[in-house]
Amino acid sequence: MTPIEQIAPAWLTQRGTQAVMAALEAARPNGSRFVGGCVRNVFRGTTHADDDIDIASQLEPPAIIAALEAAGIRALPTGIEHGTITAIFESRPFEITTLRRDVETDGRRAVVAFTEDWAEDAARRDFRLNALYADREGHVFEPIPQSLSDAKSGRVVFIGDGDERLREDYLRILRFFRFNAWYGEAIDGAGFDACARQRQGLQKIAAERIWKELKKLLGAPDPSIAMLAMEESGVLEEILSGAHADGVVALCEAEKQAGLRPDPMQRVMAMLPRRGRELDAVAGRLKMSNEEHRRLLAWASAGMDHVQGLAPRDLHAAIYAYGPEAVEDRAVLEAAQSERIAGLGARLSEIATWPRPALPVGGEDALALGLSGPQVGETLRAAESAWIDSDFKLDRAALLARLKSPD
Repeated sequence: MTPIEQIAPAWLTQRGTQAVMAALEAARPNGSRFVGGCVRNVFRGTTHADDDIDIASQLEPPAIIAALEAAGIRALPTGIEHGTITAIFESRPFEITTLRRDVETDGRRAVVAFTEDWAEDAARRDFRLNALYADREGHVFEPIPQSLSDAKSGRVVFIGDGDERLREDYLRILRFFRFNAWYGEAIDGAGFDACARQRQGLQKIAAERIWKELKKLLGAPDPSIAMLAMEESGVLEEILSGAHADGVVALCEAEKQAGLRPDPMQRVMAMLPRRGRELDAVAGRLKMSNEEHRRLLAWASAGMDHVQGLAPRDLHAAIYAYGPEAVEDRAVLEAAQSERIAGLGARLSEIATWPRPALPVGGEDALALGLSGPQVGETLRAAESAWIDSDFKLDRAALLARLKSPD
């Protein structure tokens, strides 16, 4: 196979990259190449020195392990049943996978066989722009025609028949929209139609995999176009019933105006109605972590007032009651929905810099003053309420006096 171009990214000449490739080349000359994102990103202008480095090899796993160990490089069998070995050089991982072809697929996972044919390995990948290979000197190979032009122009196009690629692994539906969010310039019509036709196949995919993929999609600088396309295709409804992508569009615009970094959780919030019971169901359906679940429900807290226009005392009371993260989430989402972005930065700074205090008195103080039974809780709640109303200025002595003489 003749190379069609040559690249020179920073990662190519790093010590670890060259050491790993040298070890593999010693076992089989010209038998290993960089593949996928690290090559694609060079042409998308998003490459970084610390990008993940994936390597495809004609060596089978035992030979990969032997080659690495012979060079004094640690080898971990992280996915050996699928042909993947991870090399660790100076704490940096390099994922090395034997060339493969699919033997059997069921929409969730594939049974693979090893091959030495670069074209067979390329043909089982999802999109043409991900099927680029580069050797140790940076020479680029294109087993699938138009892969390089797709990478350069930002076209996310399925390899071969889109419906067939999706039936092999239905998670590729979400990957189609994720890659468009991160690298695409326009949505490919044939790919869009295939995703719409195959969307019900997502019901076969584990919720954890869907949530992981959705978070990656929502972490893109501006996934607005991809999310609107997801909604139009029916894919968004398939994975997140009742969600609407226009909320993400508004939030992305607010983020740009206020200089905020993307937050996948806030973008999920932007798509959903603020109703606790429904959000509880969403968190359960997507198998969110306990922390993500807690954050979603805290943002939706029914008792929290609109925080954009709150006076400082009321803002402090909200932070004390619901936590700074929930108040920040509410402030950002309210600003995006109302399109009143001016002042958002100052409000977020207020929230972030106000030190959330702890009540200076507790149950032990009440008991020491002779209170007992229900009196303890009632009196403490009254003292806490007075403390909040004072904008947290009542000190311990004043609060102890209230516990002693609650009336």
